[in-house]
Amino acid sequence: MLSRRQTLALAVAQGLTLTGTTARAARNEDAPTVKSPVAFEVPAGACDSHVHVIPDPAKFPFWSGRAYTPPVDPAESLLTLQHTLGLDRVVIVTPSVYGTDNAATLDGLRVLGPQRARGVAVIGPDTEASHRDALVRAGIRGIRVNLEQAGVFDPEASAKALDSAVQQIGSRPWHLQIYSRLSVIGPLKQQLAALPVPVVFDHFAGAQAALGPDQPGFADVLDLVRDGKAWVKLSGAYRASTRGPDYPDVQPLARALVAANPDRLVWGSDWPHPDSTPRPDRKPTELAPAQNVDDGRLLNLLAEWVPDRAVRDRILVDNPKRLYDF
Repeated sequence: MLSRRQTLALAVAQGLTLTGTTARAARNEDAPTVKSPVAFEVPAGACDSHVHVIPDPAKFPFWSGRAYTPPVDPAESLLTLQHTLGLDRVVIVTPSVYGTDNAATLDGLRVLGPQRARGVAVIGPDTEASHRDALVRAGIRGIRVNLEQAGVFDPEASAKALDSAVQQIGSRPWHLQIYSRLSVIGPLKQQLAALPVPVVFDHFAGAQAALGPDQPGFADVLDLVRDGKAWVKLSGAYRASTRGPDYPDVQPLARALVAANPDRLVWGSDWPHPDSTPRPDRKPTELAPAQNVDDGRLLNLLAEWVPDRAVRDRILVDNPKRLYDF
């Protein structure tokens, strides 16, 4: 007899609609990273705007130039997480371990389906226009520029990378998602404000919670958000703070962003929480265990950062619906 999780995985693999017994199995099977129950009413249509999927590497090989090797966490596990947290939508982002190969993300979009999932891809300078068009049809709604790789923190090099990305977007319905740090964003403020495509900053725009809202560069992010020139993901609290599991020093950052413009914010878990930190005692090809993060607690933090239910619902439902074209 199949377990509830096996039943769910089988149904997803066969493309079945989650109704009846299968739907109950999905709701009752807790995701292992959810250790705390969700403590507020999650609205219908709520979206986790930043996750990754890591399917079987025998079918979806990692990039040879990756900096770390994450554990396997396929789309079926993501769907279990969605049901455990009471979420209806999700945005799958291609992680750096695949380079510019988006096959794993596209497979995740296929498994979860167009009603639930959208994606953010990583492309290279040689990605052909026909392939970019195919990504649009598959549910990709943005491309990610990672300015935190290979020591590329120089504002001049970053400016060129942004210009190249905008040219590749062209007239496609894509935004530009940026993973960087405040010391790079500040000098690029005027260029970012003038870009003809929406700009989305990952993970609190790289701010460090211990330095507070007055840290250099954060005011530039607030200005861009306030003027409607940029979005910020309230995601990866554990990347901004070392004070887990509650990350109390992240709250001032979150509330400053909400005060600036709640219509330019989305929330994300960053599941399955890969440990991408380089370590001298670990080769990039060696398994890097995921970080010990409580996804239930992460979602509950949003209710503490944004106690106003109407504003919180905009961040969970309305804003991602607009940004990702659900």
